[in-house]
Amino acid sequence: MSNSAFQKVTVPPMDEHNQRLVSHVHPPDWVNPQPADCYDLVVIGAGTAGLVVAAGAAGLGLGLKVALIEKHLMGGDCLNVGCVPSKCIIRSSRVVGEMLEAEAFGISPPEQINVNFPAVMERMRKLRAGISHHDSAQRFQNLGIDVFLGAGRFLRNNSIEVGGKTLKYKKAVIATGARAVRPSIEGIEEAGFLTNETVFSLTERPQRLAVIGGGPIGCELAQAFARLGCQVILFHKHSHLLDREDADAAEIVQNAFIREGIHLVLNSQIERVKKTPEGKTIDFIGNGTKQSIIVDEILVGAGRAPNVEGLNLEAVGVEYDRKGVKVNDYLQTTNPKIYAAGDICMNWKFTHAADAAARIVIKNTLFSPFGLGRSKLSSLVMPWVTYTDPEIAHVGLYEHEAQSQGINVNTIEIPMSSVDRAIADGEESGFVKIHHKKGSDEILGATIVARHAGEMISEVTTAMVNKVGLNGLSSVIHPYPTQAEGIKKAADAYRRTLLTPTSKKILGLLTKFS
Repeated sequence: MSNSAFQKVTVPPMDEHNQRLVSHVHPPDWVNPQPADCYDLVVIGAGTAGLVVAAGAAGLGLGLKVALIEKHLMGGDCLNVGCVPSKCIIRSSRVVGEMLEAEAFGISPPEQINVNFPAVMERMRKLRAGISHHDSAQRFQNLGIDVFLGAGRFLRNNSIEVGGKTLKYKKAVIATGARAVRPSIEGIEEAGFLTNETVFSLTERPQRLAVIGGGPIGCELAQAFARLGCQVILFHKHSHLLDREDADAAEIVQNAFIREGIHLVLNSQIERVKKTPEGKTIDFIGNGTKQSIIVDEILVGAGRAPNVEGLNLEAVGVEYDRKGVKVNDYLQTTNPKIYAAGDICMNWKFTHAADAAARIVIKNTLFSPFGLGRSKLSSLVMPWVTYTDPEIAHVGLYEHEAQSQGINVNTIEIPMSSVDRAIADGEESGFVKIHHKKGSDEILGATIVARHAGEMISEVTTAMVNKVGLNGLSSVIHPYPTQAEGIKKAADAYRRTLLTPTSKKILGLLTKFS
């Protein structure tokens, strides 16, 4: 979260860990510097994209003057209310998941698994605070960047106002990110609800938790909180969870949720929410039937909205809509001196996508004027992961996307139940699915479902970036036994398709007489 979604800086509960966090990412005694006469680059928003642009520009050794503006907390969503806290909690929940499965491994689990929810949340806050110095205001000041804490807004004549001071710039970058969408459900504002921006402030476990949204955020947190002892009901408006993912992959995760006791309400429509003495009553339609349920908390994980408010973009001719700031393939806005990167302008709303986009912006703002070439967003090969258990990892095209583009595609699927290490690990639910161009070993895309699919997908991504086809992957020696052997099995399966009936006959004869 950056620049425009908060009126004041608070991170409740303000314990020692959050005090340490805030001392790094929004020091209460911070004094903004006196502006330089003119900056080579001014960046608004100190989330991942903004931090990478600012640090990259300042670290080139060219003596560039760089300013960085942040309204809320440096580090943005990823550090404060996104990747870092969610993965800390997911890791704790996976310990519970392992314990629930212990009997299958010949180990007797305790009759009752006692989850110390406050301790889980404190661990998260401690770890988050422990790494926050990487994104601290002081660190970026030490890099030679002028750090301004406050709300930045564009003025005419290539200038930005922040905290009563005017910063003139040659180029500017908008990296203000996005925030959770506030749902338009009758009564929910009055009843109160959580988003990813507030759920990590919980110190006591809600016994009954409703999660609205069956996309990645909703699914990750629904499973984590269910394993940590919450009774979870998950509402999703479509017929199956994670409907933007490979349908076979989504089905595996959905079945895992059902086994773990998460109550799914698919094809749902929430009509209203009421606060009552017993809790928060949700009136909804599920599969055509009107029903009600009472919960203690409601977590909304359905959609993101760009942080464009207060930037005064009209003054500098930067166009935007409900999806965010409009950019071309070079991440240039409708004002040629202003660029954008990250959630504010991209469909890929991932930390690693913001990082990659920031590197494009650095090249295009600082190097292309000298004829050194320009980088394009469309050139990126972007992987992503949904951190459920099992994980779903994807890169490139889905099969239906390739077909819609008129590309003839073949798909190779290797079930994890045929991978020895997955069998040994008791993690046979999943697959490696690779799409390649028909008549070629060119990899167009891949989906992996496995407990650590996110660690496996990078091999396929590396192959795609470096134009290594399935033939090349087949020649890579994989340590045995590893689950990544599923990728090699897929590549070997492709090579076997190259054997014609005649060549098979010849090989058979050679084998017979050898």
